[in-house]
Amino acid sequence: MKHDTQHEQHSHHERGEQHGQHTDHSRHVDHGEHEAHSGHADHTGHHPTKAGWAMAAQATLHCLTGCAIGEILGMVIGTALGWGNMETMVLAIVLAFFFGYTLTLRSIRKAGVDFRTALRVALAADTLSIAVMELIDNGVIALWPGAMDATLSDTLFWGALALSLAVAFVVTTPVNKWMIGRGKGHAVVHQYHH
Repeated sequence: MKHDTQHEQHSHHERGEQHGQHTDHSRHVDHGEHEAHSGHADHTGHHPTKAGWAMAAQATLHCLTGCAIGEILGMVIGTALGWGNMETMVLAIVLAFFFGYTLTLRSIRKAGVDFRTALRVALAADTLSIAVMELIDNGVIALWPGAMDATLSDTLFWGALALSLAVAFVVTTPVNKWMIGRGKGHAVVHQYHH
């Protein structure tokens, strides 16, 4: 079976050999049919390596997605319930953490990891990233004149939110790059995708 042959060809990883010791790729068959191993270009999950900006940006975008879902949902719920700015902001932050962790947890669970381990990995991988993102995001909104009082139907609300998330992305990406380079953050998540 072609899939079994490919696993045998990649057994050097199971023996702890590092990628640098394996350079002959000529005997490998089409990786497109091999779902559990997406290629050799990025094996950062095996050991701490120098993190690239693309991987850091991807990790940040992943966190940004969860934060954006939580922020928007929190603002919608808080506004619909007639809550004040502080209560709405707290709800939005809680939901941002919840959805950020949930997205990571979901991807790790898909890899067959038990819930408890997956939860620990998600907490370790995302906490600093989400915290920095929320600090920057909410800081921009709090400092923007009139943004805290804008309603969901105001262009100012959506413009301030979009800009605050963009600034949070720019500030958080180097944080994720630093963490990934030390084998932490999304580098820990990455090892479960192989």
